[in-house]
Amino acid sequence: MSSIKDILYVKFSVPDLTKQDQFLQDFGFETRSSENLLMARGTDTSQYVYLAELGEPAFIGIGFEASSLADLEALAKRENAALEEVQLPGEGCKIALEDPDGNIVEVAFGIDPAAKHEVVPRPAFNAGTKRLRLGERVKLSPPKNLVKRLGHCVLNVVDFRDSERWYKDRFGLITSDEIYIESEENVLGAFLRCDRGKDYVDHHTLFLVGAGESGFNHAAFELEDWDSLMIGHDRLKQGEYEHRWGVGKHILGSQVFDYWRDPHGFSLEHFTDGDLFNVDSGSHVAPLDDLLNVLWGPQGHP
Repeated sequence: MSSIKDILYVKFSVPDLTKQDQFLQDFGFETRSSENLLMARGTDTSQYVYLAELGEPAFIGIGFEASSLADLEALAKRENAALEEVQLPGEGCKIALEDPDGNIVEVAFGIDPAAKHEVVPRPAFNAGTKRLRLGERVKLSPPKNLVKRLGHCVLNVVDFRDSERWYKDRFGLITSDEIYIESEENVLGAFLRCDRGKDYVDHHTLFLVGAGESGFNHAAFELEDWDSLMIGHDRLKQGEYEHRWGVGKHILGSQVFDYWRDPHGFSLEHFTDGDLFNVDSGSHVAPLDDLLNVLWGPQGHP
C-alpha cells in the first residue's frame, strides 16, 4: 500500500474558459490561462489547485501528492501505470489511474513549490472569555486572492464500499466519520483523511457518498479566517453567482462553510476553521442528521 500526503488539485472541462476565469478570480484564486487550459492557485505553495480544459462541462478527476518518490514508483508498478513527466508549471512526475466510477485519479511527486503569497493576519480575536486584542482596532485590507489551498473533494459513487476499498488500498486513507442511515449497518458513506502518522491533517481529504450513481459533489477550498470567508461571500453575491448553502458551521469537521455554484454548474466551497486529526484520533460513526444539520446556520443540506 502506498500513501498520499495531501490532495493537490481538481480538474474539469468547461466550454467557456473566459467566463470560468472571471468566476475563479471572484472566488478568490490567482489564475493563469492559455488557449485551452485554465489554472488557478491559492496563496500557499501549490502551483495549481484547480485546472479546467476547454470542452463540454464535465468533472475529470483529482490529483493527489504522493508521500515519496518510492511510494509513487511502487504504486505505478502495482497498477502497471506509466510514470510520466508533468507538463505544467513545477514539472514533477505523475501516474494516472481510473477509479471504479471512471474518474481520473492522478498521483504526482516532485512538483516544485511556487512562491508563497504573504497573508496578512487580522488582529487577534476578542472572545467573551478570552480578550487578546488590546488597545488596537481591527483593520482589514481585503486581498484579491482569498483562497489558501484545496482542502477536500466530495464524490458521489455507485458503490460506496467498492470505492472506499479502492481508495484505501491504494492511498492509505483513514476513516474519520462513517455516516449511517437509521442503523449503523446501513452505511451511506465516509469522510476519509490522509495518514501522516502523528502529523495533524484535515478531518477529511475525500468524502465518498454512496449515491447509487457517480458524480462530482463539490470541492472545498480553505480561506484564512471568517473575515476572509465573509469577504468572499459578499464578492460572489455582488457578482450575482448562484449561492447554494451557508454561511454555517458543520457538525462533522467543524468547518465554517459557504457553498457556491460556478457558471457551469459545479459546486465549490469556501471553508475555514476545520478540525485537524492525526493517527491517534481514531475512526467514528455518525448518523445522517449530523451530516445534514449544522452547529449554526441554514439547516439541511441542499
